[in-house]
Amino acid sequence: MGGRQECEGATRRGLLGAAALAGLAPRLAAAQSEAASYPDRPVRFIVPFPPGQAADLFARLMADELSKRWPQRVVVENRAGGAGAIGMEAGARAAPDGYTLVVGTSGTLGINPSVMPNLPYDAERDFAAITNIFTLPLVLAAHPGAGLDSLGTVLSRAKEAPGRLNYASAGPGTAQHLAMEMLTHRAGVRMTHVPYRGSGPAMADLIAGNVPLMMDSLASALPHVQSGRVRALAITGRERVKQLPDTPTVAESGLAGYEALGWSGLVAPAATPAAIIRRINGDAVAILRDPAVAARMVEMGGFPAPGTPEEFASFIRGEIAKWRGVAQDANVRLEG
Repeated sequence: MGGRQECEGATRRGLLGAAALAGLAPRLAAAQSEAASYPDRPVRFIVPFPPGQAADLFARLMADELSKRWPQRVVVENRAGGAGAIGMEAGARAAPDGYTLVVGTSGTLGINPSVMPNLPYDAERDFAAITNIFTLPLVLAAHPGAGLDSLGTVLSRAKEAPGRLNYASAGPGTAQHLAMEMLTHRAGVRMTHVPYRGSGPAMADLIAGNVPLMMDSLASALPHVQSGRVRALAITGRERVKQLPDTPTVAESGLAGYEALGWSGLVAPAATPAAIIRRINGDAVAILRDPAVAARMVEMGGFPAPGTPEEFASFIRGEIAKWRGVAQDANVRLEG
């Protein structure tokens, strides 16, 4: 009797499983069809910072290249403010249909979760990772008339007058800000942070001499260094970069083991169908692996970083863990 009941139970479970699969099949077919026809209207990239800094520069390059591949245009919308939180929240709340994508950064996805107690989005749960776009080192730059010709000079002046030396950044909670906090913490000095609403206005004040020092991305600082309007003192990567071969790394300049990178990548609202995520990833990765595009990115000061959605999600988790330690060591906490 028991065997007969078990047999009947197994049969019922089998029928239920078959019915579930039968119900799933049309949904899978619909998702695949939707991905095949994607995009059938313009796609929006939300950049959570103003024009002019690395996330915006590379987002526009990616938008232009995708517009060449797709039958629809990709438009960039800058939604600045709140250390990037305003734009990220807008992206998290957008319809999960693949037509609103967000350019997440080292600041908005890697740093904000550890420094902003009232963050209006969850960096991991609210977004589906697509691919990283680029990584790049940062550069410590000075106004040519500030009398700062090396990192050693900067640290000496900071030791002589704690808190008197000001430095600018693209905003609170950005990679530029936290990289400088990590530098000052490890060097045992104190400087005063002057945050701006993006690299553009901060660089304008550095060039004008209104601030003597700035931590910026290589991409946004490079043209001004090459023109002689600002002086590059140190690179935050592990190695020197070919764009500025005579500029030493922070580690070479006395802080062994120091490394900080900026990056940005594409994410979508969390419930975006996996088939659409894969479609966007495939096209974005093909662009990033194109030799002409890669060469252009290097000229701009960045390095292409294509990968799978799973790899980018894992990368984001690692960045959150890394910057959590920096924020705790430097006691950085922002309102937001």
